[in-house]
Amino acid sequence: MLTIFHNPRCSKSRETLALLQQHGAALHVVDYLQTPPSEQQLAALLQLLGCTARQLIRSKEPEYLQHALDNPDLSEQQLIRAMVQSPKLIERPIVFNTHQAVIGRPPANVLALLK
Repeated sequence: MLTIFHNPRCSKSRETLALLQQHGAALHVVDYLQTPPSEQQLAALLQLLGCTARQLIRSKEPEYLQHALDNPDLSEQQLIRAMVQSPKLIERPIVFNTHQAVIGRPPANVLALLK
């Protein structure tokens, strides 16, 4: 089963969800703005994605500058905490299972999880 951190207002997230549904994927859809991941879950996802918190954070959101997240001295844990507290900052959509994760930008990235 795949889980998608989905934002219904995001066109890429909607496209990714539709693509997975077209391929008959068994899905658990999480509106992560309503149900954000814990710090531990987000840290585990970063490991699966093979990226850092700084690479996953959406720097064009107003909260990014409001919370001075552009400060290069912030730790990985501080950035993770900021994303959990303001889930709009998390890049979307993220699709994952217990062994791997991908960001659905472009949506076709998620097809690798169906193999």
